[in-house]
Amino acid sequence: MSTPTQAIEDHPVVSPAEWRTAREALLAKEKEFTRLRDELSATRRQLPWAVVDKPYTFETAAGKRTLAELFGDKHQLVIYHFMFAPTWEAGCKSCSLWADNFERSVVHLAHRDVQLMAVSRAPLAKLVAFRERMGWTFEWASSGDSDFNYDFGVSFTPEQVASGRVPYNFVEQKTGPEMPGISVFYRQGDRVMRTYSTYGRGVEMMNATYHYLDLVPKGRDEQTVGNMGWLRLRDAYGG
Repeated sequence: MSTPTQAIEDHPVVSPAEWRTAREALLAKEKEFTRLRDELSATRRQLPWAVVDKPYTFETAAGKRTLAELFGDKHQLVIYHFMFAPTWEAGCKSCSLWADNFERSVVHLAHRDVQLMAVSRAPLAKLVAFRERMGWTFEWASSGDSDFNYDFGVSFTPEQVASGRVPYNFVEQKTGPEMPGISVFYRQGDRVMRTYSTYGRGVEMMNATYHYLDLVPKGRDEQTVGNMGWLRLRDAYGG
């Protein structure tokens, strides 16, 4: 079996005319993928909504806030479930990569009636310190000891983890105590509705770094380092 390096070295090299023919054939598949993606997005928006009637309280830089108050003056709220347990001294490096990618999207989304922010179980002081270290500006709330992370399927009890039957991504599986996800809400008057949640590889579409890697010859090139084994916090790569 050839290694990734061998595959790159042995890759076919053709004339510009042959390259264009191959590229046009791939373009037809890409256009079909785009059509299917648009269709899927429309179907996603047609999902029924679920009323969130359980009271949740969050610690924010502006004080205690309810879920409805996290919207600010927006009607749509996107929460990135950032993996940061109360006992950790730093946030998850994978979630940090996602945060690096959505950091500058916040202001653009705000002009489309969307509030995008992160929520973690770690105390607010830890979140603020880590955000400053990373140079981020998005809002980050602590769900603390509330049931929010557990109810939305991203944090799990020691008993659940030990059993190997954790209800993550809508199926029971073996995972750790903290997992990533994205949840979307809509505020209609005083009512808050859950419109969508995605987990696991479902959050990949929000990560531009991986999409760029999918364009280059080596791709994600994770065969020898494991899934995201190459990743570091962006201030920890060194030279």
